[in-house]
Amino acid sequence: MTFNTSTTLSSISLAALMMLAAAPVMATEGGGSIYPNGAENYMVGALPPPGVYYLLYGSRYEASTLRDNNGNKIPLDFNVKATALVPRVTWVTDKQLLGGQLAFYAFAPLVDVKVRVGSVSASDSGLGDMTFGGGLGYHASPNLHYAFAVDVNAPTGRYDKNAIANVGRNYWNAEPFFALTYVQGTGFNGDIKVMYDFNARNKDTDYRSGQELHADFSAGWAFGNGWTVGAGGYAYQQTTSDKQAGKEVPNNRGRAFALGPSIKYDNGKGWFITAKLEKEFSVRNRAEGGGLKIKAVLPF
Repeated sequence: MTFNTSTTLSSISLAALMMLAAAPVMATEGGGSIYPNGAENYMVGALPPPGVYYLLYGSRYEASTLRDNNGNKIPLDFNVKATALVPRVTWVTDKQLLGGQLAFYAFAPLVDVKVRVGSVSASDSGLGDMTFGGGLGYHASPNLHYAFAVDVNAPTGRYDKNAIANVGRNYWNAEPFFALTYVQGTGFNGDIKVMYDFNARNKDTDYRSGQELHADFSAGWAFGNGWTVGAGGYAYQQTTSDKQAGKEVPNNRGRAFALGPSIKYDNGKGWFITAKLEKEFSVRNRAEGGGLKIKAVLPF
């Protein structure tokens, strides 16, 4: 399966956090993104047969280090923990458009965020920013599959510009992407999902985050018994600068990479589960941490 898991795991108001720290160096507003980098895993580009499918994503992220524009650690005592449970419904139609399967989907993330900055702490929980989208899936061969789609992320999550913990980001986002899957029962399996984000302005803060290029990936070996074992992660680069009150914010473009073990189990009867443990590195202008991401796919 493909498509966004916009759990708002990064919906932590690090902008407010950095105001407390008097160190405004974080890329994009709040130092995070609408898309939770690394959320996808194996089978990201393979659209299933027509039908309705239920997916459940689970994520846990923790960070206690902030990196500046040179990758140096910022001397700030802080910790953030974000947990998300994200139900998703995907409808793969029996219609064809431009030679591809037409599909639609929606996400409703349930998010819990805890932030501590020195002796100041805060938390927020509830419905995050929902995602709606549609796309086209193609099957080049029994092993090679790919898809094109566009996600629209809506500011449905609660947001307070004065809070240091928010489950929402308070702006719209459009994210076109391409996903590719190579899968076989025994042997090499590989997946990549490449995304590009266009962020609207946060009207409460008059801040517009820059555009973002990022990719989730995984590669592993299938043993012929339903198990695939390998590694996965993500790469992220902010491509344009943020703007505050219409003026460009210099030297704050974000960058990050993550890598870790990744597994999949497929029962051969229509459902499968993936899990990935990631550790971030080579980070610029963002928080550095890691976490666990799980995805389960169940046909109705």
